[in-house]
Amino acid sequence: MLMTGAEMVVKTLEKNGVKVVFGYPGAANCPIIDRLSFSPIKHILTRNEQGAAHMASGYARVTKQPGVCTATSGPGATNLITGIATAYMDSVPMVALTGQVATPLIGKDAFQEVDITGATLPFTKHSYLIKNGLDIPKVVNEAFHIAGTGRPGPVLIDFPMDLLKQTFDYPDEDAEINIRGYKLPAKANETQIKKVADAVKNAKKPVILAGGGITISDAVEEFRKFVKMTNIPVVSTMMGIGCLPSDDALYYGMIGSHGAKRANMIFNRADIVIAMGSRLGDRSVAHVKGLEDGNKLIHIDIDPAEIGKNVQPYIPVVGDIKNVLEQLTPLMADYKAADPWIAEADELRARFTHEPFSGDSGFVNPKYFLKVLSEKADPDAYISTEVGQNQIWVANAFNIRHPRALITSGGFGTMGYGLPAAIGASKASGKTVFAVMGDGSFQMDLPEMGTMCQWDIPVKMIVFKNDRLGMVHEHQYLLYKSNYQAVSIEGSPNFNILADAYGIKNGYVSENSGVAAAIDEMLKDKESYLLVVNVNPYEPTGDTLNEAALPKPKKEDK
Repeated sequence: MLMTGAEMVVKTLEKNGVKVVFGYPGAANCPIIDRLSFSPIKHILTRNEQGAAHMASGYARVTKQPGVCTATSGPGATNLITGIATAYMDSVPMVALTGQVATPLIGKDAFQEVDITGATLPFTKHSYLIKNGLDIPKVVNEAFHIAGTGRPGPVLIDFPMDLLKQTFDYPDEDAEINIRGYKLPAKANETQIKKVADAVKNAKKPVILAGGGITISDAVEEFRKFVKMTNIPVVSTMMGIGCLPSDDALYYGMIGSHGAKRANMIFNRADIVIAMGSRLGDRSVAHVKGLEDGNKLIHIDIDPAEIGKNVQPYIPVVGDIKNVLEQLTPLMADYKAADPWIAEADELRARFTHEPFSGDSGFVNPKYFLKVLSEKADPDAYISTEVGQNQIWVANAFNIRHPRALITSGGFGTMGYGLPAAIGASKASGKTVFAVMGDGSFQMDLPEMGTMCQWDIPVKMIVFKNDRLGMVHEHQYLLYKSNYQAVSIEGSPNFNILADAYGIKNGYVSENSGVAAAIDEMLKDKESYLLVVNVNPYEPTGDTLNEAALPKPKKEDK
């Protein structure tokens, strides 16, 4: 069947089940955009290519399928880079389609030429530069296979525009995908699984560290069954939040530099740590010596490169978490964690869990706000965050009830992620999606409000306003003797008036006593809404907050 290269791209996307492509047009990718108009695939025009990549990421997190984004050559392609790297660090499946200058111009510094495959090499699972139009169907199929299997991640395909316009004979049958050098992990070694079972049974204080790999491998059901059967306490990384509901009796919170004190203490007191699907990054485990001493760490991960990279484990297990749990669970059928250890963990939870301050003080306590929001939100709602204090507040205070509910940039820490990721999640799910943002990070992606309005994609936007880059302000308060530099964001727009300009309903709240009513107003219909929440600039991220004791902003800070 004769068709252009662009038609082959679109036809192969359809065969891979793609329903939505997020992108921005330019000369080099216009042939693809043109043919999408004749396809059931919907193209969502964004306001920036970076937003397109983040939307594809949010879409992928909900659907479990690779999200797709497209951009033109040169600056369009480079604008995707941050979104691609963000997906790579969080193992999010993505296929990025970039246009390239015509084949004869490659390497000649042509207008809007850039080596995007080379530029993204460190943070893609694989990348392709199409050199023969007949390879297009094979390459697109391979890209989806690589992006969505094993440890997921982004794959980039670069299409010279002349090959998108030329006509080729599309193969009637797609060849079986068999990529040399790319093999999925086999079943985990049974001897290693037995070692894990024996080590846990001999431990007095076991704890499970739940990582994002549990959700990524779609192993939440198996994980929850294992935890219920063994009664082993669970702490999590940020990406592991949701593997158990936040209010589950055996979940003690997020560990790490911004985690809950109770969770860190339980983690440190354990004599065996079973890390499932976590790369044990520095934000979660800053000092690894304690894990390496005393045969303490069991590390289970699908990616062999992660085993021993940051921490040397006592027992390494390479395998898909879902399959590993299926192998391990029968071996643990007669085991339950000892009651004294559970009592000790519960005592730490009781001692170091504090109700957030709910009185009036001239500001809203963000933890109180998120507590009320989680009580009023639908159980199947999603919550997307930016990066900074708002992210930590959500991780520690919002009751996450289902495994994919939290959508955040955990590995890369990308400001400008929250709103476009929420748009992608909303498009994928049709459920209520909250985008929780600081007033600094919101200004990195607020043009995507236009995308929401154009395509009628509702998102409930919550902006914690403190006129500061809050996380850096906190660091300067704690570590730099309050020498506040480059953190004031005065000159910001009035966000409520901005929402009015977009035709988006909005509200404002500045006292805890007004929180419940403000949330009710935001939730009363399915339309987009922006709620500005006035927060103390000195608000800490720790979990022992008494807002009444916080210092008031200095005169020069106002």
